[in-house]
Amino acid sequence: MLMTAVTIALALVGIATVLTMLRLAFGPSLPDRILALDTLAIDVIALVVLMGLLANSALSFEAALLIAMTGFVGTVALCKYVIGRSIID
Repeated sequence: MLMTAVTIALALVGIATVLTMLRLAFGPSLPDRILALDTLAIDVIALVVLMGLLANSALSFEAALLIAMTGFVGTVALCKYVIGRSIID
């Protein structure tokens, strides 16, 4: 039962990832593309966690945490660059 739910969730997150990539490619403005990049990081985190559930691997949860931290720092750096054109003050 759990594997069926994880398989369905993988398919749905995969569809969400494709739609997010389309928004990233064809976003009308720069803030839309930054938001799509942040959403793509969340989609990748979900995919890593779901694959970890399928493989019964605790290592994937640590990888998901690293991706989350990297995605957050990347989003903050991009927003800071767009606002002030400088990342480090």
